[in-house]
Amino acid sequence: MDSSKLAAFALVTGLTSLTPGPQMLFVMTQTAWRGARGGMGALAGLQLGNLAWFAMAGLGLGTVARAFPLAFIALTLAGALYLGWLGWQALQHAGQGARDGSVPRQSPSRNAVRDSLVVALSNPKSLVYVLALLPPFIDQSQAIAPQILTLAAIAIFFDMIVGLGYIAAGRTLAKAMERGEVRRWLDRGVGAVFLLLSAAIIFQVWQS
Repeated sequence: MDSSKLAAFALVTGLTSLTPGPQMLFVMTQTAWRGARGGMGALAGLQLGNLAWFAMAGLGLGTVARAFPLAFIALTLAGALYLGWLGWQALQHAGQGARDGSVPRQSPSRNAVRDSLVVALSNPKSLVYVLALLPPFIDQSQAIAPQILTLAAIAIFFDMIVGLGYIAAGRTLAKAMERGEVRRWLDRGVGAVFLLLSAAIIFQVWQS
């Protein structure tokens, strides 16, 4: 795979993991209620769910790339536009999560791995997210499956690193993210990077 595409995907998935969403907030609440072991179990279950979404997305993208090359290019452009939309949304709603206190409340569980796996698999938006973001970073002329595996490994690596940070920080990190100014600047930074990457991908497709 192209090293520049790998670097761009690493940046996107790293920033996505860093921005607190339902999955990482689930890990954090499990840590607060059940300790570090519960948080680790929740993080492991989430990664199993994410791996399943990558596998399903990979099967679909591989079929499209082989049978409909032009459709794959269309997916690439759609993915770039989706990335730009995510960036615009981050800029438009910067700090909103901190202002409205929209932190999902989950009950303590005896089986954090099982429950976090359900959390990951019960969110169909995860598949849409994976399907939208993968095409711009895949080389259509090469085998799809190894590339999907590489991208999945990168995504899970960053998710694990950030998740361990949430576990280590516990409630302290939760309180920091509730501060409007901290969340606002984080959202703005993520939004700007996503918009730039979207423009770069569209330009690359236009030039090819």
